[in-house]
Amino acid sequence: MVMACLLTMACTGAGSCAWGVDLGSIGPTYPISEANLLEFIAQRLREKQANGELARLQDQARERGIQAVRQPQPVAGLRTTQQPRTFYFDPSFTLDRNILDPQGHLMFAAGSRHNPLDVVSLSRHLLFFDARDARQVSRARELIQRYQGQLKAILTAGSYLDLMKAWRTPVYYDQQGVLTRRLGIAQVPALVSQEGKRLRVDELEVTP
Repeated sequence: MVMACLLTMACTGAGSCAWGVDLGSIGPTYPISEANLLEFIAQRLREKQANGELARLQDQARERGIQAVRQPQPVAGLRTTQQPRTFYFDPSFTLDRNILDPQGHLMFAAGSRHNPLDVVSLSRHLLFFDARDARQVSRARELIQRYQGQLKAILTAGSYLDLMKAWRTPVYYDQQGVLTRRLGIAQVPALVSQEGKRLRVDELEVTP
């Protein structure tokens, strides 16, 4: 076959070979036999249902779902405040594209800088804390009373449902650490307040 290709290239100058040669059988051949995948899966499910394993797996999945709701995954990278600190966060941002109204008129041009606090103020203080730490829970309760309800409690770990039932007030959760990362918070408890056109972040000390 290789020789035939070389001869063809030599005669025609082309790099393709259209010759075919029957090489015969190299070894025995067998028909392909493969079980139907859907039938295999159905059979395995019937077996697991018969021996009770399917019900056990369903119970485990349901329990994992309940636990994920009751006590979400703790926010990674946070620690209890070791050295209290105060810093400021500027929420201003620069538009990467034009913002148009429904009629297509330009409202805000790309490249312009805006501060959300020019439009809406932070109506309540934000308190981030770890509900697994009794000291932080106590400090949070103290601050809620001090600010007379003008404070939003946001957990970074622990059960917000348990706290809501105990306090009879809404408690939130910083899912996947979106807010703490955005604000640059590294230690909790951390209190966020508005000062002018910036946000003040106080990483608070906890007492034994």
